[in-house]
Amino acid sequence: MAKPKKRRKIIILLIIGVVLVALTLVAVFKKRAPVVAVQTEKVARHSLTNIVVANGQIQPVLKVTISPEVNGEIIELPVKEGQQVNKGDLLVKINPDVYVAAVNQAKAGYEAALATKMSAQANLEKAQADYKRNATLFEVKLLSESDFVGFKAARDVAKAQLDSADDQVNVAKAQVDNAEEQLAKTTITSPLTGTITDLNSEVGERVLGMTYNLGTSIMTVSDLNRIEARVDVGEMDVVGIIPGQKAQLEVDAFKDRKFTGIVTAVANSALGSGGTLGSSSGNQSQQAIQFEIRIRVNEKELAFRPGMSVTAEIETEYRTNALTVPLASVTTRPVKPELKADPVKEDGTNSTVATKSGTNAVTAVANAKEGAKPADVVFVVQGDHVKAMPVKIGFCDDNYWEITDGLTNGQEIVSGGYRAVGHDLQDGSKIKKGAAEAEAEKK
Repeated sequence: MAKPKKRRKIIILLIIGVVLVALTLVAVFKKRAPVVAVQTEKVARHSLTNIVVANGQIQPVLKVTISPEVNGEIIELPVKEGQQVNKGDLLVKINPDVYVAAVNQAKAGYEAALATKMSAQANLEKAQADYKRNATLFEVKLLSESDFVGFKAARDVAKAQLDSADDQVNVAKAQVDNAEEQLAKTTITSPLTGTITDLNSEVGERVLGMTYNLGTSIMTVSDLNRIEARVDVGEMDVVGIIPGQKAQLEVDAFKDRKFTGIVTAVANSALGSGGTLGSSSGNQSQQAIQFEIRIRVNEKELAFRPGMSVTAEIETEYRTNALTVPLASVTTRPVKPELKADPVKEDGTNSTVATKSGTNAVTAVANAKEGAKPADVVFVVQGDHVKAMPVKIGFCDDNYWEITDGLTNGQEIVSGGYRAVGHDLQDGSKIKKGAAEAEAEKK
């Protein structure tokens, strides 16, 4: 009976030993931090250009939409789309018959008003003469006062009639001028030297004038010698754009060429209804707020056509000899306050302070318990491991971030790979320099 009990104890001890060994191995493997393959680069100085990319269309700087000011039928249209025209050339002729008749009628009324004025002037001269003659008789008591008052009233009435006739002449003359102006508007000439870029009407078509409405758009005349790009920029980027800044332009129709330009105008208000909040079936959607930027194209290209698509890269800010790191080097990590001890006081105590925030130890511990705040960091190489260094970043271009605080020129930092910087590395992680594992990069 003793042998089975002894054997059972041995088995139990063996099981306990295996479990302890297994736990020990697990603890050992957990303590062994994985080595992360990284690429490194030195902190260096570069010139940076901040670029805002925007899309839009090619448009002429000056274009005029031709719309009639009078109603009528087009009887002459001696131009076609794409034709070059000079300032003053005939563009449209509208049937003038109705307006010629209106001019003749206004002139007849003007002549009648002149005749009425001449008659009123003759009546005034006669009434003035009668008044003077009878005034002399009234002074020598040869005319009664009532008769004298009658002659005076007749003179005043004749004078008033002449004034009224003079006003009627002015009204009739204005009617003649208006009728002649309406007649002149039946002939439309080009207001500038340019190209017919849009033709919407034909001979025989009736058009509406702009007196009480927008009128008919007959054609558009554009000056294609001066071209600009009109692009839309979001509200976050427009604050950094001012007239005079340089821009690079890519026109879809000219894939192998790049054009240069200068910002000439920045809109003060958003385009259209951008920025308004609308709701549909209880769901709110916010439209992007866009501002129009105009960029004068330096090069002259006769093949430009209004409406061509263009992409503009506007240089909003430039920095020379800036301390920089590659874009991939900067990531975000939670950063806790670093603590250091004050010198020992006379009573043998000291107070621990946080080097970053300036708070005392109690506050720092409380902050640590609440959780560290995320910050921009760069991993600085220190032997076979890295240190997460908080940094302050400025602006960036296509390749580099500007570092305004936290690093010095020449420090070796981790520049890749993407998964290592963005996920795997932590403060104190061990590293090995070399190509990142392909499988890890895919993940």
